[in-house]
Amino acid sequence: MINPNDELLAAATHAASLGGDVLMRYWRDGVQMRDKSENGGKTYDLVSDADVESENAIANYLRSEFPTHEILGEEGQVGSVDAEHLWVIDPLDGTNNYAHHVPHFAVSIAYYHRGEAVVGVVLNPVRQEQYTAVRGGGANFTGTPIQVDTATSLSKTLIGCGFYYDRGAMMRSTLAAVEEFFGNDIHGIRRFGTASLDLCQVAIGQFGGFFEYELSPWDFAAGALIVTEAGGKITDAMGQPLTLAKTSVVASNSHLHEDMISITSRHHPQNA
Repeated sequence: MINPNDELLAAATHAASLGGDVLMRYWRDGVQMRDKSENGGKTYDLVSDADVESENAIANYLRSEFPTHEILGEEGQVGSVDAEHLWVIDPLDGTNNYAHHVPHFAVSIAYYHRGEAVVGVVLNPVRQEQYTAVRGGGANFTGTPIQVDTATSLSKTLIGCGFYYDRGAMMRSTLAAVEEFFGNDIHGIRRFGTASLDLCQVAIGQFGGFFEYELSPWDFAAGALIVTEAGGKITDAMGQPLTLAKTSVVASNSHLHEDMISITSRHHPQNA
């Protein structure tokens, strides 16, 4: 008997490869970036034809396979988070890296059933590195099972972080939290600019934890499942459960979660 989750994972994997193919074509041939917020926006919030075409390729395939499912995506897919069957897609996570030809970006695809993550796929198409997870089935990196690291002290690990496009209070809050993390003798901070891959770096044990004070659901929908299926924990920066809404995010190997939340909650922008 075929496991329906296996079929969903196969579809998510294929959809990610379709999006990745689009990104790699533009990566090779060149792409013109433009400001996403043209009405008085920020010139570092970028989008391109690659983002849009990747999302369309993914959405068209998923609709052909699952015509009754809804799709929520960064570049215009507007499925409801309350839908029984929902795909949450980021066709290009790490747009600024992509714009500057830094080979660290990803396609992120997750399937949610009645608000619960069931399948997650994150693909870096340049390196052909793929992270996958199925609820109750563990997490994998290019087909090999992965687990979070076992550090029980912040002094024994690297911490990843992200800065949202806000260059004001949110950035200052992030830097204040980073300073306190360093005060706990962490090995270092890494900021790579692709939240979906940052979460996967927690899942595979490269980071003991990761935090960012504002992410959209497509940034973390797949990575959150990959983290938890690898044995980690993920909440918002105040320690509350995540929902499919714009939110802060803290992911850890679970052992470090309480220590991380004590720092991220203290410096949260809402408490600034």
